[in-house]
Amino acid sequence: MRAQLARDFERFAREWPREFPAHVRDTYQINLTARYLGETIPHPIGKGSGQLSLNQGQLESDAEAGLAFAVLKTVIAQDEAGAQTMAAWAIHETKMTIERRTSVSRKQGWTVTWKGRGWDRSLEEYRALVRAGRDLTHAGRLLVVPSVKYHLPRLGEPFRDAEYRYTTGALAQAWGEAPLLLEKDFSPTLAGDALAETKAQILRWLREVPEHIRAAAPNGVRLAMKLMNARFDDGFQLEMMAGASGADTRVCFNRLFDVERGVAYGGWDLSERNLRVLSQLAPRSRPLCGTGNICSGAVLLEYAKCGCESVQLHTFFQLPLEEYPATRGSRTARAMHALYFHPQDGVIAGLLDLAALGALERRGGELHFLDLVAGAHRAG
Repeated sequence: MRAQLARDFERFAREWPREFPAHVRDTYQINLTARYLGETIPHPIGKGSGQLSLNQGQLESDAEAGLAFAVLKTVIAQDEAGAQTMAAWAIHETKMTIERRTSVSRKQGWTVTWKGRGWDRSLEEYRALVRAGRDLTHAGRLLVVPSVKYHLPRLGEPFRDAEYRYTTGALAQAWGEAPLLLEKDFSPTLAGDALAETKAQILRWLREVPEHIRAAAPNGVRLAMKLMNARFDDGFQLEMMAGASGADTRVCFNRLFDVERGVAYGGWDLSERNLRVLSQLAPRSRPLCGTGNICSGAVLLEYAKCGCESVQLHTFFQLPLEEYPATRGSRTARAMHALYFHPQDGVIAGLLDLAALGALERRGGELHFLDLVAGAHRAG
C-alpha cells in the first residue's frame, strides 16, 4: 500500500480524479465518508466562508475538483426595509495577502490577511448565489451552505428579530427544500470589536442566537455556529462551547485576532490553541467541525481525534502554486492532493499508520474516517 500511495501521489499530481474517495476505498480499503451539519459527505474537507465562495464560478470549480462542501461568504442580516444593525461588517474586501507567520513555538506557517468582512452586495444577489448552491447540492456535486451574521445586542438590549425573520425567511425561500441548512458566523473580527469585551455578553449571544434563528425559520433549520477565538483564556473557550449547545454543529474555532494590527490571523498559533481546547472537551460532545491551520493530513487527523466529523479550510486553498506538490489543476484540487495523498503527512498515510499501531481497527474490511472521530467521543 505504501508503494501504491507513492505512485498515486505522483500520478495525481498531474491529473486529479474528481471521484478520488471511490479510488481510496477500492485501493486502500479506507472509507473517507464524513459529516457536516448532519449531512453525509464523501470526505471531510470543505471550504470555509470567505472570499473563495462568493460567486457561482468558484462553486462550479470546487464541485469539479470534488470538494465535499462549501460555506458561502457571510451575508449581513437586514430587515424588510433593508436596515442592517451589523452594517459595519458589510464592507468591501481588500485584496487578500498570503504571508508567512512564525508562531510562538517558532513554527513557520501561513496566514491570509485582508481588511474586509462580509458580503457587500444586495441580499437578492446573495439569494441568487444560494439558489446556485442549492442546485449543486441537489445534483450531489457539492454541498453548499449559506452563512449569516445576525444582530448581536449588548447586555440589556433586545434582539432585532425583524432582521432575523426577514433574512432567514428570504434564504429559506431561496433554498426551497426544508430544512434550511445555515451557518451562523461569529467572525474573528468580532473578537477585536468592543462588542466582544464582556464575557457575559458573548455567552448570552451563544445561548440565545440559536433560539431566535429557529423562531425565524418558517420550515425549520439545521444550524451550525462558527465560534470565534475570544480574547480570553482556554477556559472561556470551553464555556463558549457549552453555551453554544443549541446549535446542531459547532465549528471550532475562527482565526485569532491581532489587536495591534487590527487583523485576524492563522498559522500554528491558531491550530495549537484550537486543538488544545478541543482536547479538553467532555466525551460525546455535539457534532463538531474543525477549522484552523489545516495544512496537512496529519493536522486534519488531529482535529478528527478531538471529535471533528469534518473540517473547513481557507488559507491552504490560497498558497502560491509552487507550494503545492501537484503541477496541474485548481488550487482546491492541488490542496486536496497534498492533504490526502502525501506519502508521509497525508490522511491516507496517517490512517494506515494508526491501523498499524492498533489505534484504528478495520470494520467490514475497511478503515473508516468516522471511526476515528467516534473513538474521540468515547475516550473524551
